[in-house]
Amino acid sequence: MTRVLVTGGAKGVGAAIVRALVAAGHDVDFTYRSSGDAAKALADELMQAHPGCTITAHEIDLADKAALDAFCESIEGEGFFGLVHNAGQPYDALAAMMQQDKAEAAMQVNFWSLTRIAKALMRGMIRAKAGRIVTIGSVAALQGNPGNAAYAASKGALISYCRTLSVETAKRGVTVNVIAPGFIDTDMMAPYAAYRENMEKQIPAGRFAKPEEVAGLAAFLLSEPAAYITGAVLPIDGGLTSMLGVHR
Repeated sequence: MTRVLVTGGAKGVGAAIVRALVAAGHDVDFTYRSSGDAAKALADELMQAHPGCTITAHEIDLADKAALDAFCESIEGEGFFGLVHNAGQPYDALAAMMQQDKAEAAMQVNFWSLTRIAKALMRGMIRAKAGRIVTIGSVAALQGNPGNAAYAASKGALISYCRTLSVETAKRGVTVNVIAPGFIDTDMMAPYAAYRENMEKQIPAGRFAKPEEVAGLAAFLLSEPAAYITGAVLPIDGGLTSMLGVHR
């Protein structure tokens, strides 16, 4: 049984990814920041439903560099097969109004924490000649969206890093891919509830994604048939990035 680490796994898309990976037969470790009760309930529920599976929750704030370093040192050499970097921190501000400290906090969680964790797990994957890294990016990195400059930049950094890493590790049996979701039906979209109907009208599919639809692709990218997919950026957006966006 292979072991996978998921960041931000207690709720929303992260919890759906944890569920999908456990259902696919992986042991799963996942991190959470503040959702302790949800994390414990998820781990308990899945271990009852899948006897023999090990699910471990780790409380860590990925914005805390010292805590992240300590966590990475503790998992180095643990023989992880996969990493799914799902943890994300939003920051909405017009580019001209952006506050650097808030932008840097988003960059730390969304991007730098991935590079630190990947560094900790990479040696083991290369030694085993087998490994899968999947990062949850955003269509915001592919199309300009007002107010999204800092968040989009952090997700754009993910894409550039993962493409380079995929080239560096391909001969060692490690794949590195980015999933770029559009709007997903989670708590993160709650502040936009008043605009939801209008937003859905602008998506060719006419609806937001379900967390399980993102999780299904993450689980596939960790499966045997996906071994030849690397360096890819895969939108899950109901056709949003395919559309010109000019409405008659």
